[in-house]
Amino acid sequence: MCSPVQKRQHFIVIGMTDDRETWFPPEVRAAIVAGRVFSGGKRHHEIVAPLLPEDARWIDITVPLEAVFRQYEGHPEVVVFASGDPLFFGFANTLRRELPEAELTVYPSFNSLQLLAHRIQLPYADMRTVSLTGRPWDAFDEALIRGERLIGILTDRQKTPAMIARRMLDYGYDNYRMTVGECLGNRGAERVRPLTLQAASEASFAFPNCLILERTAVRTHAFGLPERDFELLDGRVNMITKMPIRLLTLSRLDLARRTSFWDIGFCTGSVSIEARLQFPHLKITSFEIREAGRELMEKNSRKFGAPGIDFHIGDFLEADLGSLPAPDAVFIGGHGGRMVGMLHLIDQVLQPGGVIVFNAVSTQSQDLFREAVAAVGRRVTGEMHVTVDSFNPIDIMSAE
Repeated sequence: MCSPVQKRQHFIVIGMTDDRETWFPPEVRAAIVAGRVFSGGKRHHEIVAPLLPEDARWIDITVPLEAVFRQYEGHPEVVVFASGDPLFFGFANTLRRELPEAELTVYPSFNSLQLLAHRIQLPYADMRTVSLTGRPWDAFDEALIRGERLIGILTDRQKTPAMIARRMLDYGYDNYRMTVGECLGNRGAERVRPLTLQAASEASFAFPNCLILERTAVRTHAFGLPERDFELLDGRVNMITKMPIRLLTLSRLDLARRTSFWDIGFCTGSVSIEARLQFPHLKITSFEIREAGRELMEKNSRKFGAPGIDFHIGDFLEADLGSLPAPDAVFIGGHGGRMVGMLHLIDQVLQPGGVIVFNAVSTQSQDLFREAVAAVGRRVTGEMHVTVDSFNPIDIMSAE
């Protein structure tokens, strides 16, 4: 005798705005009337409580979400209220990821960025959307460096419009104007404000909020940053990778198809900064043993508009590498005579198919790199001999 087919857990996810007199279409109202177990944020509960059946059970969506999912267990159907479009950085995506076997029915509403665009009558078809809600700065920094014309940003209580404006001003991205929407959809509290970045950096905002950045001028990044424009270590021009060598080094690293780049011995930060501007999708992690590197990286990354470089000061051989994103491209800008130990550490974390590049200034350093590469079971796969002006020749060596 065949066993009965077990029904999949069903989630009805209803998008809504902050309107205290929100309107739902008939099919959504029918789902609410038929429901017994409901879920959402406290703000959602305040709005929909009068519509729920008397015997309704409510499950608050709070962190940690594992506790919320445990409460969902054993209920064949749960009606979830979410803000805006639940598939737009919303809770429906979380359900799809965490409960892939569950069945979903989604009823979307306008998301907050759509509401804001409509409030200011802004065509938004080509708007780059970034969520900073519980997320790092990576996608936002990439949008800035790429100079996107329109950037729509979902905020949270930490990454506020004021903090976003300050970050933009810190890195010289004053070529945008900001419009902030607060409590969108809440007729009594909604507020839409166009602001300069300076004004936004000093203002306070009601939560929830979101914002749209409109580019007012194009900020260009040179392909090849002149070394004379960098803050230098003790003013020593020989302590920076020269621009032609820097560009050739980046080409050998093949960064267009990499995801995580380590720059070891960054000194002025020139290689990291050039890589950040030319390949803004990259996660860049940089290391420098000298304390002076801290100020140099901070000054130079701000001067050239290169946010998001994760740099570490201290001995690379003693660094906690396990907590960092594993690289698929590594540039060794300095080794302090400990190349073999450095290569052993790199070999343990380098992703399959990754590449290591080293610029040798002498036959001794060439031999040292070959020996260190061989010691970890790899081999040198490319060499390029380059001379720039009256400087000593450089051999750009790569191991893959």
